Amino acid sequence: MKYVINCIRVVVGIIFIISGLVKLNDPVGFAIKLEEYFSKPVLNMPVFEPFAMAIGILVCITEVTLGVMLLVGYLKKLTLWLLIAMTVYFGFLTFYSAYFNKVTDCGCFGDAIKFTPWQSFTKDMVLLALVLILFWGQKYIKPIAKGMIPLYFTLAGIIVSALVVNYTYKHLPIKDFRPYKIGANIPEGMVVPEGAPLPKYEYHWRFIVNGKEKVVTTNGKYPKVNGEFKDVTTEMIDKGYVPPIHDFYIEDKDRKSYFDDFMKEEKLMMVVSEDIGKADVEAFKAVKVTTDRALKEGYTVIGLTSTLDKADKLVKDYELNFRFYYNDEKTLKTMIRSNPGVIILNKGTIKMKKHYYDLEKLKL
Repeated sequence: MKYVINCIRVVVGIIFIISGLVKLNDPVGFAIKLEEYFSKPVLNMPVFEPFAMAIGILVCITEVTLGVMLLVGYLKKLTLWLLIAMTVYFGFLTFYSAYFNKVTDCGCFGDAIKFTPWQSFTKDMVLLALVLILFWGQKYIKPIAKGMIPLYFTLAGIIVSALVVNYTYKHLPIKDFRPYKIGANIPEGMVVPEGAPLPKYEYHWRFIVNGKEKVVTTNGKYPKVNGEFKDVTTEMIDKGYVPPIHDFYIEDKDRKSYFDDFMKEEKLMMVVSEDIGKADVEAFKAVKVTTDRALKEGYTVIGLTSTLDKADKLVKDYELNFRFYYNDEKTLKTMIRSNPGVIILNKGTIKMKKHYYDLEKLKL
């Protein structure tokens, strides 16, 4: 039994460390996911939305720290109680999002590993079962060494976590798992391969038969029912093949598309601000210097934002020499974890991405 408990101890500890580090790699992305949970359509806790970043960082550092504490056997009772609390809490979140189909991806492992809502809930329940086994067999969990060494390892875990999140928050993720990573070609990422699975739908036909309501479900064909037809509802049961990039466009205020034109440019710089009202506007001083330099080097420079109504004032206030176009806020948040941020492309292929903190280091 001692060996079984210690094997489970290693597995659970590593899972928590990996889960925390993957999210620390992209703290902005995890904060976005927490905002989605806190929003009115999901948990209806909008009061917590402004604190999503702080909560996310705390949760991630706690995950890593508990994983380390479990592995080194430091304060095992406290560690196990906190592990139970975390798995129960996230089990509730994943069950809620799965049962009510509120959040399609839990964000447990960031963008590195995607789970469906029910897969996320199953994972949490398996993890909870393992932690409960550890709680039952905690007498077999011993510190890896005597004295202060377990404490030193725990402090090292906290320090490393803090350093990682400080870097990724002020710059960009160390490892980018998103469709808009460096080297990705946007037009190619939007192509649906020939023969790819198509979406599947079910149609629920409602009739009145002999004074009673009757619903008949088919895959599209009109059913033969001797009754009065009332209406039909459509339900997607399989998304089919969804290309990695399926929501990118470049449009002006009249919704005229410039996608094809700009994706042909060999030297294109895109200044991305998902919401100008939430941007660090002082950063546009650095954006001004960088984009003016890019224009002199022969680059085409454009801006992308979801708040096009605020763009004209921004351009005027900071004397920007480029025009903003429209794209969806969620897409822009996915493209780059910086508001504003800069992306350089060559014929649709992403060559470079820079946080506004790093614009002085940008080499054209």
